[in-house]
Amino acid sequence: MPEVPGREKMLTMDLTQEQLSAARKIRLIAFDVDGVLTDGRITYTASGEEIKSFNVRDGHAIKLAKRAGLATGIITGRTSSMVEFRARELGMDYLYQGAKDKVQAMDALLEESGLTSEQVAYLGDDIVDIPVIRRAGLGCAVADAPREVKAWTDIVLESAGGDGAARELVVLILMAQDLWEGVLERYIGSDAD
Repeated sequence: MPEVPGREKMLTMDLTQEQLSAARKIRLIAFDVDGVLTDGRITYTASGEEIKSFNVRDGHAIKLAKRAGLATGIITGRTSSMVEFRARELGMDYLYQGAKDKVQAMDALLEESGLTSEQVAYLGDDIVDIPVIRRAGLGCAVADAPREVKAWTDIVLESAGGDGAARELVVLILMAQDLWEGVLERYIGSDAD
C-alpha cells in the first residue's frame, strides 16, 4: 500500500487487550438514535412534523460495516418515521423503536439475530442507555455523553453524537477484526507500486 502521511497513526488503536478482545467478537453493532446518530436536537415544523439530521459519514460507515459482514441495528426509545426511513435507506438489519425498556429490546434483538450479548456492540449517549451499554459485549458512549454514562462503558469515543461517533465505532471494530484495510482497498486500490 502506498505511504500515506499519518497512516500509521490512523491504523493504530489505543485499546486495552480487554477492549480489543471484546471488539473482535462483535457481529452486530446497535445504535441509539437521538444523541448518537443525530446531535440530539429535535426540530419541529409548524405542522408538528419532527425533523432529524443524520451524519452522512456515519451512514456510509454503517454501510461499510454491512459490506464487511457485520449486522447493524437501532434501539431507540422514541418512534419516528424518519428513523424508519433512515434505517431502511442504510439497509440496517434490525429496528426497535418505542423501546421504553431498552434491555427488553436488546433481548428481542438477541433472540431475533441468534447472537449472544458478547457479539453485540451498543453505542448510547444518555442514562437510559446504561442498562444496554452494560448488557452489550462492547458498550460504548459518544464523547459528549454525561459523565455518569461514560462511567459504565467499555469505550468512550472521541467523536460526539451526530458528528462521527457511529463512524468511529464502526472503524474501530473493523480495525480490531483486521477488516478495515480490505474495506479501504475498494477506494484506494491494492498496492499501487
